[in-house]
Amino acid sequence: MLVKTFGSAVYGVDAATITIEVNVAGEGKLNYVVVGLPDSAVREGISRIELAIKHAKLRMPRARIVLNLSPADIRKEGTAYDLPMAIGILASSNQMKADALKDYIIMGELSLDGGILPIKGALPIAIQARKEKFKGIILPKQNAREAAIVNNLDVLGAENLKEVIDFLEGKGELKPTVVDTRAEFENNVLQTEYDFADVKGQENIKRALEIAAAGGHNVILIGPPGAGKTMLAKRFSTILPPLGLNEALETTKIYSVAGKLSKNSSLVYQRPFRSPHHTISDVALVGGGSNPHPGEISLAHNGVLFLDELPEFKRTVLEVMRQPMEERMVTISRSKFSVTYPASFMLVASMNPCPCGYFNHPEKECVCAPGVVQKYLNKISGPLMDRIDLHVEVTPVSFDELSSRKKFERSENIRERVVKAREIQLKRFEDKNNLYCNAQMEPQLVQEICLITDAGKTLLSRAMQKLNLSARAYDRIIKVSRTIADLAGSEEIKTEHLAEAIQFRSLDREDWAA
Repeated sequence: MLVKTFGSAVYGVDAATITIEVNVAGEGKLNYVVVGLPDSAVREGISRIELAIKHAKLRMPRARIVLNLSPADIRKEGTAYDLPMAIGILASSNQMKADALKDYIIMGELSLDGGILPIKGALPIAIQARKEKFKGIILPKQNAREAAIVNNLDVLGAENLKEVIDFLEGKGELKPTVVDTRAEFENNVLQTEYDFADVKGQENIKRALEIAAAGGHNVILIGPPGAGKTMLAKRFSTILPPLGLNEALETTKIYSVAGKLSKNSSLVYQRPFRSPHHTISDVALVGGGSNPHPGEISLAHNGVLFLDELPEFKRTVLEVMRQPMEERMVTISRSKFSVTYPASFMLVASMNPCPCGYFNHPEKECVCAPGVVQKYLNKISGPLMDRIDLHVEVTPVSFDELSSRKKFERSENIRERVVKAREIQLKRFEDKNNLYCNAQMEPQLVQEICLITDAGKTLLSRAMQKLNLSARAYDRIIKVSRTIADLAGSEEIKTEHLAEAIQFRSLDREDWAA
């Protein structure tokens, strides 16, 4: 008897419906074949299915079983096909009714005792199920809240195979999981673990990070060990504008596909903060592998990617970021297919000024040999440094500031100013596609929008000559000064805005490492 069940395959951050055709014929000994480009995990599922069926007090048919996963030219990966394959085998061998199978997408990994284990990609699977007008989706109970973000779809979480069989036969009930997405989102979106009020002193660094957040600018922090670079970076995401609901859904899809959502969770509420170790490979950073998965830059989508000790990363790893930083997405190509992951992140990097860490330190002496400082900086290529708008020198905090009981400004107060500046930019770019903040402006748009007074041009010309700033610093200074003007509520870029922006190009000065 031929029976069809429906599952789903995830490619990139989207899903495609898979029809699982099962035919059980003849009697004798168990003889099965799985076709339709299954990987080894799918083929091995028969062994898990056999024992799971026995624990459900049913029998694995001693017959020739053919399972076809259609479309047959798309590779099927993972263990999530166990449950629909098991249901198909039972229905094809007349051990259960098949009437309700056409209404549901069924996904789940089976354990040997019949339990249903969590899967990856439940959210994009649920979105595709609703798009194709299925009545509902049956999946592991641990994934139910994640999939229940999708409305107008019955999301049925099950703990074991027997529960699914009883439900499909009308003998039992699976209670739909319901999540009030908007209410949960509004209750959690402003909750943060860190706060800028924890950072004593460093007011100039906080100001620089506020400017970076307001304009979407990438930033690098340069300073000696123990100056607070990592502490500041960890709090950077708390002053960014809160995630919008659509942004949260985008980010949650990526975490769902990567299997990074915590158990029984639904949405990602806060902007991601990813901090990979400097030994990371280029594949782990941008994504890929034989079965492509999102990398750290995609997991940081709509949030912050923090690269601590930037010169210690392998040069090849840093270079693969250049294109995604411009295009805000990354495409992983293989011989037969390609997948695209979003990668719109803000880069926050930190580094010591030299190998010993004490170059330009106000109290400790640098012990690096002549030329070593410049060699250390040269580990970061010019094209990558060109994509970092703000170079911020971090100095150690004095004892008086550390021991002070003064209350410092909270993240929520800084965030209010950042949000106001972003609103100005959204209005400015409302007729531009995929342009949301000052950092994303192309050179032509910079010339069109960022008009500078004669006094400002004179100041900028003198700074370029006196500080020996490189040509690539010119556009960056103007973009940053436009953001400073937005924070000040000024329609034009004034000399004080340019003066503040100029000080954030430390590494472009030719004499910086001298």
